[in-house]
Amino acid sequence: MKHVLDRPTGRPLPPANETGGSNPIADPGPLGLGAFVMTTFVLSVFNAGLIKGDGLESVVLPLALFYGGLSQLLAGMWEFRKANTFGALAFTSFGAFWLSFAAYVRYVVPSIPDSSANQIPHITGLFLLAWTIFTAYMLIASLRVSGAVAAVFLFLTATFLLLTIGAFGSYPNVTKAGGYVGIVTAAAAWYASFAGVTNATYRRTVLPVFPARFARHEYPNDRQGR
Repeated sequence: MKHVLDRPTGRPLPPANETGGSNPIADPGPLGLGAFVMTTFVLSVFNAGLIKGDGLESVVLPLALFYGGLSQLLAGMWEFRKANTFGALAFTSFGAFWLSFAAYVRYVVPSIPDSSANQIPHITGLFLLAWTIFTAYMLIASLRVSGAVAAVFLFLTATFLLLTIGAFGSYPNVTKAGGYVGIVTAAAAWYASFAGVTNATYRRTVLPVFPARFARHEYPNDRQGR
């Protein structure tokens, strides 16, 4: 029976009569992507200024805690179980990003004294800059995964960069641009998640993810992408 693609990483999915091991687990990739994208989409709508109103942005916090944060963190743990270094690092890190973002907005910013309130854009920019750097080097690694995943990290890097510039310089129009690019990022990630779960469910490639076909270098303990 022919192997098909497992998920946006392009790894093969064993036929139904093959267990792939004594303790197989489901692919956590579509969950991690879905958790990431929904929270990203909702926040980006507010960053783009498509919905305005005092306090409305608080709708992001429950998503950041329970779906973007907790669910994505769990997906990262299962990626460790599947020996997928890229997925484990990406999902665990961005799950922690959403948890830390929720804590920053809910607890840190309100606790800053009025005398230092003018520094809030700078510390927000620093927070975003650190994640921009992380996302940029994950973009390099994603080129070895698939076209669908690389597109997500390309747009996400651009999103973080624009939000960082907007925060540091207090440029609302740059932040708004970051919101629009974030919506594009969400669309790319939703496609990758949709492709992953659909291809796995139908056990064939229904939606292409454009697996990377670069030259490979085998490592003694490398079990990814085989």
